[in-house]
Amino acid sequence: MRIAVTGSIATDHLMAFDGRFADSLVVEQLHRVALSFLVHDLQIRRGGVAANIAFGLAALGERPVLVGAVGEDFAEYRSWLERSGVDCSGIHVSSVLHTARFICTTDRDQAQIASFYAGAMSEARQIELGPLASQESIDLVLVGPNDPEAMLRHTEEARDRGIAFAADPSQQLAWSDGPQIKALVEGAAFLFSNDYEAALISSKTGWNDADVLARVGVRITTHGKDGAVVEQEGVSAVHVPVVPAQVIADPTGVGDAFRAGFLAGLAWELPHERCAQVGSLLATLVLETVGTQEYRLDRAAALRRVADAYGDEAAAEIGHHLSGAVRA
Repeated sequence: MRIAVTGSIATDHLMAFDGRFADSLVVEQLHRVALSFLVHDLQIRRGGVAANIAFGLAALGERPVLVGAVGEDFAEYRSWLERSGVDCSGIHVSSVLHTARFICTTDRDQAQIASFYAGAMSEARQIELGPLASQESIDLVLVGPNDPEAMLRHTEEARDRGIAFAADPSQQLAWSDGPQIKALVEGAAFLFSNDYEAALISSKTGWNDADVLARVGVRITTHGKDGAVVEQEGVSAVHVPVVPAQVIADPTGVGDAFRAGFLAGLAWELPHERCAQVGSLLATLVLETVGTQEYRLDRAAALRRVADAYGDEAAAEIGHHLSGAVRA
């Protein structure tokens, strides 16, 4: 299964604040907030939603096509991704703009305050999927958060070409209006969001949960520590709990890893519950690691954790596919 992953490609600047943001917020003064937090750690890591998902797919033995726009400062990052098994032939390089930057501070409660500089991402709207599909057919396009015009273009092109697509608007939901969200979601084979984003979709489109399910194939909603729910019209919802974390290092990229695992499960032709279990495993590995692409997947250890969380049958079924993806 050839999966094209479109969306942001960025460098993450991750900082840690040894306190609680909530202690510094005065509700009556939020209209004129001016705050500074003294952080005690800074990590500069590779990131971006699309790059994170593509890396996760490659870690599971797939060879995804990464589609996005970067600056000329991307050479080292490209080398890393290619060595990790990601096909970078869908990347556009800007001659004038830097690769996007994600700057995020996480407090003691795992709350986050972040800023995102789009940079070269604004040129992603120039990328056509057709040339990539002509080289080798594309079975699924994930349309992740990106330049808004690029998201619409990739979605419309997937529809026009009859390519199944997964809608994952996530961070861009805050800036999108109802008609834009409808254009991104309508007809998606899969819709990914967390519970807060699911509420945004409903409030901005006016669709209730039944309306959404009538417009997409499968809806996958993550609920943080409470796991994920997989829904499909006319089918009972499936709840998948998390794989318990041994340590919490940094939550950045957890949702991206879940999507990578779920998509890998689809490529392996697993049922949706198993797909979500693979996603939950990968999400926990990222949660336990600082950096979105710094984790390593040890097959034996991973299957023990799957068995503990979901049972021996799940471990056996997932392990059959991991045996060809990850070195023993």
